[in-house]
Amino acid sequence: MSFCKTFFLVTFLLVAFRINGQTSKPTFDTAYVEQHPEKINLRLYLSCKFTNFVVRVPEENWRYVFEPNSGLNLGVGFTYENFTLNLAFPVGFLNPNRYQDWPRFLDLQSHIYSRRMILDFFGQFYGGYSIQKDYLKNPAEDYLREDMRLNSVGINFNYLFRGERISIGASFNQAAIQKKSAFSPFVGFEVYGGGMKGDSLLLPSSENLDILNFKRSSYFQFGPNTGAAATLVLGKGFFVTAVGSVNLSVGYGEWENTIEQKKWGAVPTYFVRGFIGYNNRKFSVNANAVYKNLNLINSGPFDQAVNTGNIRFNIIYKLDAGPKLEKGFRKVNPSRLLKKD
Repeated sequence: MSFCKTFFLVTFLLVAFRINGQTSKPTFDTAYVEQHPEKINLRLYLSCKFTNFVVRVPEENWRYVFEPNSGLNLGVGFTYENFTLNLAFPVGFLNPNRYQDWPRFLDLQSHIYSRRMILDFFGQFYGGYSIQKDYLKNPAEDYLREDMRLNSVGINFNYLFRGERISIGASFNQAAIQKKSAFSPFVGFEVYGGGMKGDSLLLPSSENLDILNFKRSSYFQFGPNTGAAATLVLGKGFFVTAVGSVNLSVGYGEWENTIEQKKWGAVPTYFVRGFIGYNNRKFSVNANAVYKNLNLINSGPFDQAVNTGNIRFNIIYKLDAGPKLEKGFRKVNPSRLLKKD
């Protein structure tokens, strides 16, 4: 693993643990949110993470979608005392069409949803992409680019104005229970940067797109956003949660074809999250999706986007921690160790 990836991973974990450690106080309105930090949530889940790179053809309803060799993951995890750990890996029988012996990838996502704050970290380091023949005008077979590399890092922060009545964390990791329907607007900001490159021009020559073709692209964008979060509670335990925001990103895009081009500008982007399922004190069955659209600065023929997502289905069983486990885990809980008294 390179120094940059290692540095990002360490920083990513420290910040995530530090923020989680500040969310343990029971500050929700108990008429709306029921907290259970003493419960151990054991989790079995399926997930699909992806970071697609999209190239749109100007003045045409056509786009080329580069997809990573990621596949479907089978994972296990737990949540206890406001600390969550999940581990998942692509399993062979779930991914019969996954390309073998391709470059490895690292996809880090941390979604921290506390009383007043929505915080999303992204760190994608992918090697190997392909375009399915359905996205090609002159298809013969899927277009494979094992040499292509994409790196993307970013952070999205939002402040909830009515956060004491709505727990997005209850919908996401089920450490709490939303008892009544609630709504809150929010404001915030985001910062993203990254790039993609290949050993040669990235678009297939059979598509006759010389003016659009390039072998390297990079970007840096930041800006404010605004949106709203809402949870609808149906009966006892059933819930639907939606979180959406729009952003105005200011920054630059840079491309290399036969010459290098760079342009500053502004572009709209959006971020949506959806959660649905059943959650009570004993177990939970739910599905959730996180999707970040990052349109890149448009310069002449170059109209591109980096779209990141995580789709997950969870089965969770909750049990009470005994006094020995509670005492022992308290000594090693990273969120507690990194929290100021």
